[in-house]
Amino acid sequence: MDLAMTEQKTGTKLKWLWLALLVIVLDLGTKAMATAMLTYGDPVSVIPMFNLTLLHNTGAAFSFLAGAAGWQRWFFVTLALVVSVVLVGWLRNLQRHETWSAIAIVLILGGALGNVYDRVVHGYVVDFLHFYWQDWHFPAFNLADTAITIGAAMMILDMFRKPADSGPPANGSE
Repeated sequence: MDLAMTEQKTGTKLKWLWLALLVIVLDLGTKAMATAMLTYGDPVSVIPMFNLTLLHNTGAAFSFLAGAAGWQRWFFVTLALVVSVVLVGWLRNLQRHETWSAIAIVLILGGALGNVYDRVVHGYVVDFLHFYWQDWHFPAFNLADTAITIGAAMMILDMFRKPADSGPPANGSE
């Protein structure tokens, strides 16, 4: 099978990488605005239950390992880069009809790379979206985290959307 026929059969989902780039640009742009316009740790009320609060997260989700001695920065950078390579490989091998999966993958990819940039350049991830209810506060997050969450939710939904592989299609000869 030649290359043109292989690409026609599988389709290239790498064209969706523009969406990952858009996530990165929006994420880094909003983090720069938050850094320039907000005072660290000082909540700015937007609507009831939502503040803009500039915070720096040296850990992972929900500040996991934030109190570690600093090794976690490069651990999370390495982990995100390895996952990014895997995601691009997965994206490359998707079939033409797997657009939903392609979008989910590039959302996760864009979010991961947006946060990697912060870790490499600043040593922490800039968070600023802060939801709360009375005395309960959800950990602050950013647009990269939102893209990762949406992409992961799309992947989970995709597991329920796809019918289980039941073998070769019936041809009526049985």
